[in-house]
Amino acid sequence: MDSAPFGSIALEYLPFFLEGAAMTLAIVFSAIVCATALGYIVASARMSRFVVVRSIAAVYVWFFRGLPLLLLLFFFYYTRPFGITLDAFTAGLIAMSLNSSSFFSEIIRSGLKAVSVGHLEAAESIGMNPLQKFLRVTAPESIRLMIPAYINNCVIMLKESAQVSIITVPDLMMQGQRAFNSTYNVTETLGVVGVLYLVMTSVLMALQVVIEKKTGRKMGNSARTVARSAA
Repeated sequence: MDSAPFGSIALEYLPFFLEGAAMTLAIVFSAIVCATALGYIVASARMSRFVVVRSIAAVYVWFFRGLPLLLLLFFFYYTRPFGITLDAFTAGLIAMSLNSSSFFSEIIRSGLKAVSVGHLEAAESIGMNPLQKFLRVTAPESIRLMIPAYINNCVIMLKESAQVSIITVPDLMMQGQRAFNSTYNVTETLGVVGVLYLVMTSVLMALQVVIEKKTGRKMGNSARTVARSAA
């Protein structure tokens, strides 16, 4: 029943679509922050010299990387884990954070392991302490190496966040479903929702280009500084 004039749904329901987009951004970026922090902890554990710590971290990655996000959403929202009743947003945030942290941990671990040994040795030779070495050599170089995979995973998170609508989070997809239930105009409803998702993912992709340029320049400056000092 696409009887409404084309464009009328976009105009009438635009505030609801924008509210949904704001909710999508809120849960996605909250999950990115949590997943990044957790991912760094897990990555550090996987690089630990203690076998038990490495094994626990490896099991964590295996477990949460192997489970579908939808299953985790249902688990945290419907089963009252540990006797705690979670609202939809919190359940979605926890599920997304745990699922994505397993992927982020591998991205972070790969970036840290790929840092040039020569740069680290040069930093040590000029007397940098561990904190200085991390801030001036390890962090800039590893971040530069991680950016493509990291941003790509953030884009995937943004798209997969549409699944939280299944547990009643009022995100963009949920608002699109509500607009469709009121108008039965599937073409325009999906079109508006699709355009808004494309705008959000495009911003992330553009951010990747900007960050790559900036970190590339910073890395080049840091490497030259260390090389001159070591010489």
